[in-house]
Amino acid sequence: MSRIGKQMVVIPAGVKVLLDAGKIRVEGPKGKLELAWHPNMKVESDGKAIKVTRPDDERLNRSLHGLTRSLIKNMVDGVTTGYEKRLKIEGIGYQAKIDKKAVVLMVGYANPVVKLPPEGVTVECPDLNTIVIKGADKQKVGQFAAEVRQVRKPEPYKGKGIMYEGEKIRRKEGKSFASGAS
Repeated sequence: MSRIGKQMVVIPAGVKVLLDAGKIRVEGPKGKLELAWHPNMKVESDGKAIKVTRPDDERLNRSLHGLTRSLIKNMVDGVTTGYEKRLKIEGIGYQAKIDKKAVVLMVGYANPVVKLPPEGVTVECPDLNTIVIKGADKQKVGQFAAEVRQVRKPEPYKGKGIMYEGEKIRRKEGKSFASGAS
C-alpha cells in the first residue's frame, strides 16, 4: 500500500472542495485550482478530509495512487498558503525589473529578454538582483521559475547567471598555463 496515497488530505477552514465527474475543484483565499484525476482512482470527501483509493494493486494503479493524493494536497496547500520561488542574479551588469506584468532580464545579451508569466503567477523584484515568483499552482510557479533560470543558467567558472536562492554552483578551475614549457 502506498504510504503517501493512504494518508488523508485535511481540508482547512476557508477552503471549499467540490467533487464531480472525475474533477476536483479547490477554492481558497489564494485562488481556485482544478484537477481531472485518472479514472482508475476513486476520490471521496466527507467535508473535513479527502481520501484517495485505488481498485487493485496493479502497477499503474499503485503509481497513480500516491501521485493523485500528492496533486490534491498541493492544490489545498496552494490555495491556503501559496507557493514561492526566489531567484538570484549574479554578474556585473546583470539585473531584472518588472515592466507591467512581464519580467525584463538584462543578463549579458545584446537585447533585454522579456518573460511573461502565466495566468495565476505573480512576479516581484524587491531589488535588481532578486526575482520572487508566487502563485497558488505549484507546477506553474516551478515551471516559470525554470524558464526564467533557463535564460542564463549559472556557469561554473565565474558563477554568473540566474540561480535559485540557496542553490550551490559547483565551481571549476580555469585553464592554467603549463609550467616548465620551453
